Amino acid sequence: MCSIDIFLFCWYPCVYKAVLSSTQLSRSGGETRRHTSSRHADEMSRRAIKAINWSALAEKIPETEKTAFASFKAKSDQYLRRMNANPEAPPKIDWTYYKKNIPISGLVDKFQKEYESVKVPYPVDKYTSEIETEEKEMHVKIEEFIAESNQRITTANKEIDRVKNLLPFSEMTMEDFRDAYPELAFNPDKPTVWPHIPEVQPENDPGPPAEH
Repeated sequence: MCSIDIFLFCWYPCVYKAVLSSTQLSRSGGETRRHTSSRHADEMSRRAIKAINWSALAEKIPETEKTAFASFKAKSDQYLRRMNANPEAPPKIDWTYYKKNIPISGLVDKFQKEYESVKVPYPVDKYTSEIETEEKEMHVKIEEFIAESNQRITTANKEIDRVKNLLPFSEMTMEDFRDAYPELAFNPDKPTVWPHIPEVQPENDPGPPAEH
């Protein structure tokens, strides 16, 4: 797992969850409660985006992912500008004034009821469940990566201990080296040509390319 995978798992879901959860609209209660919830969700959404520490996030990703991160931040900034272009709450209307000055009975009451029952629909959150599923899958991959890494560390430590118990190379004879590293030692029954690496040995030569 590369460092950007760890970053995407640890940071992106947190950012998206903060924004998405803050914009969720409460679906219980009457019209007044929904209207209040809509305004509250908008306020929380603004606060959530403004609270993101972009500098701290930028420090956590490698240079190869800076472009993707900049694109992600640009979309968030665009979303914030669109929210800031509109008021957090609908303009307040002096209904008492209109009731006193409009003679048509019940007209202002009708307008007031309809105005106060206006509900701005917020998009249904269809991403949080997907992110949580990916988060669980990533947890499994991380645990597997940790287990594999610990196994490699154990194997490496055993090899280090084995090498420490060997004679120093400066004191080894050719026979000692052959006994310690039979796969690397010179084998008179299988001579090799310089520079004695597998790639240049005659038996590994693929020969001239086939003609078509």
